[in-house]
Amino acid sequence: MLLGIAGLFVALFTGLMLQLKLQRTAQQRRLEAELRLPDTLRVVTLSGATTFFTYKDEPMGYQYELVRLFAQEQGLPMELFVAHHMDEAVALVRSGKADLCITPHAVTRSSKDELRFAGPEELSGLVLVQRRRAAGTDSTHYIRNVSELLGRPVTVLRGTRAADRIRHLEAQLGGPIKLALIDSDTTNSEDLIDQVATHKIDYTIIDQELARLAKTYYPNIDVSLEVGFKQRLRWFTSPERRGLAEALDRWAAQLPRQEQASEIYRRYFELNKSELPEEEPHQLPKTLTDNKRYRWRGELAHIHEGGISPFDHIFQSEAKRIGWPWQLLASIAYQESNFKPSIVGWSGARGLMGIMPRTGRIYGASPEQLLDPQVSVRVAVDCLLATERIFKSIPAGDNRLRITLAAYNAGPAHLEDVLRLSAKYRKGGHDWDEDIEPLLHLKSEAKYYNDPVCRAGYLRGKGVARYVDQVMSRYQLYKSKGTKIPEEGKRHGLD
Repeated sequence: MLLGIAGLFVALFTGLMLQLKLQRTAQQRRLEAELRLPDTLRVVTLSGATTFFTYKDEPMGYQYELVRLFAQEQGLPMELFVAHHMDEAVALVRSGKADLCITPHAVTRSSKDELRFAGPEELSGLVLVQRRRAAGTDSTHYIRNVSELLGRPVTVLRGTRAADRIRHLEAQLGGPIKLALIDSDTTNSEDLIDQVATHKIDYTIIDQELARLAKTYYPNIDVSLEVGFKQRLRWFTSPERRGLAEALDRWAAQLPRQEQASEIYRRYFELNKSELPEEEPHQLPKTLTDNKRYRWRGELAHIHEGGISPFDHIFQSEAKRIGWPWQLLASIAYQESNFKPSIVGWSGARGLMGIMPRTGRIYGASPEQLLDPQVSVRVAVDCLLATERIFKSIPAGDNRLRITLAAYNAGPAHLEDVLRLSAKYRKGGHDWDEDIEPLLHLKSEAKYYNDPVCRAGYLRGKGVARYVDQVMSRYQLYKSKGTKIPEEGKRHGLD
């Protein structure tokens, strides 16, 4: 009897020890899984001006390039998912379908309960956008502190943090600010920045990170005055991804000393990408100055008797393949490089015609070869021919030409998005002035670039529209200076 009880006790003890061992093994496996880096880093982001976008079919974005740098240093392959809104991104991370979200999220007490914040940290508030003091004869009052906003006209988007902040400022300052509220269906923050830069409005208030980016496009604006409290913003993963979070934190601590990270920041937030010349127009025929936003600069310095640039013979030879006037290729070249064949732009576009390295490889040219003017123009014409074929359903003429130029600048995928938006909202119209250009502008607004018919995401469409306007206006300038337009150009309606 005693032996039976003892045996039962031994069996129970052995079973208990086995169960505890199994529990410890399972806990150990869970801990190891939490501490282990993923085999492939699955990243989710929202499309946007500073997060992720495509330009000339190249993936770009400040946050995207930072996480790509992290993945490379860790030796991790990376997959990217683009969410339509932050709730979707959070759900993907919490469900384990994505490992990391790189669209910075506000670090709050409630968000820390469900997310593990990691990686780079930003402090971003609201800033006033105004024209800088040295911008010429502008008589607009320069605001040095928030109290000077009293009685001043400030234009912001309805329903935004900026609109709420102005109401709080009025209560704090004890007086009215002339608040103009704009519906976001017709205008976005980038439009308001452009309106300040072009003297259409005097002041607006936007997020600090977008303001820093905007400053590289509009050197005549000032974004130094902070008007709102700063938020802590960080990437996030799930609490179960301890190893990934700790690796991100260690990596982020070293970022200020990393040359590659500093170069990424410089390209997005410091390098000049200006689209608005500051000089006054030269004396040109009235038809070329009426209703034009462009102010003529160095292109006049290049023009000589019967010619435009040192590369005219290349333009003339290659233009025959596409049936365009060679002066139009010359206008593209000036837009892309100011006729500087060795230039490399902030985006990585290279050479006389601003070709991206990936595009060059598609057409058989290395990055070094793209700095050869002959190769650059040849690849540009190859690219333009292929792009024009994509839009062959649009009748030949001015509309197709402008769409092709826009696609050359932004990448065909964005113009295909615009045509799908046109089919959805404008009965399929492809008139440049009535349909395409307005929709290009809307492609920088989340409502439209997140529309299910859009596949290429965010686009700074205002810049693309301005690119086309400037290329075509400069073409008219070159024509006005007496350079001969060939018969091919006349057949395209460019006489």
